[in-house]
Amino acid sequence: MGVNEQYFWSNEGTAIDKWHSYLPVYDRYFAPFRDKVPRMLEIGVQNGGSMQMWRDYFGPDAVLFGIDIEPECAKLNGLAGQVRIGSQADRAFLKSVIDEMGGVDIVLDDGSHQMSHIRASLQTLMPLLSENGLYFIEDLACSYWGSFGGGRGRPGTTLEMAKDLIDDMHHWYHDGHVNWPEFKNMIGGMHIHDQILLLDKASVPEPKRTMRGTDRPVWKGPPTGGTNGSAS
Repeated sequence: MGVNEQYFWSNEGTAIDKWHSYLPVYDRYFAPFRDKVPRMLEIGVQNGGSMQMWRDYFGPDAVLFGIDIEPECAKLNGLAGQVRIGSQADRAFLKSVIDEMGGVDIVLDDGSHQMSHIRASLQTLMPLLSENGLYFIEDLACSYWGSFGGGRGRPGTTLEMAKDLIDDMHHWYHDGHVNWPEFKNMIGGMHIHDQILLLDKASVPEPKRTMRGTDRPVWKGPPTGGTNGSAS
């Protein structure tokens, strides 16, 4: 059992509301940041319990900020981290928070789950995320539910956006059309877990292919300048 799992299941204090499957995902992807004093922004504070879990995990020097549209969350400011009141769809507000943080390494969107809000936050924050940073979007089930602007196969949902981003990541190999040009060559990897979309921020260079070794008894290699054929 991972560190965050242990904290969650032993917690008897401030409430933390999580799907069970999320906990090992946190431990898997947060581990490389644990000793690096990360700057983390959580969208959606609720009772503040998850911010306490992040504080316990990342330590006293980590820069932890949470935002929420609920004014009552202001009373949680200064406990496990800093809390600012505002909408995740307000781009100027988001930028002001990142400025206050001095940059951001991890974004965890557990906010309104409205499709338009998720897109607005991603379009604002992904370009501001540090190189090798992580961007989590939680509760992907909302992409199927009409009350959140979702619907199976409906354009504009988070899951449909993820499908578009897969094509965008591979624009080198098709007609070159990019659905989300603001993220072009900015996403180094994408991970889908049960109800979680995770994006890796990385500057992506043009792919290059090399065949090393002179002994080629079966396949001699691609034609000069070509990129077709099996690679092994």
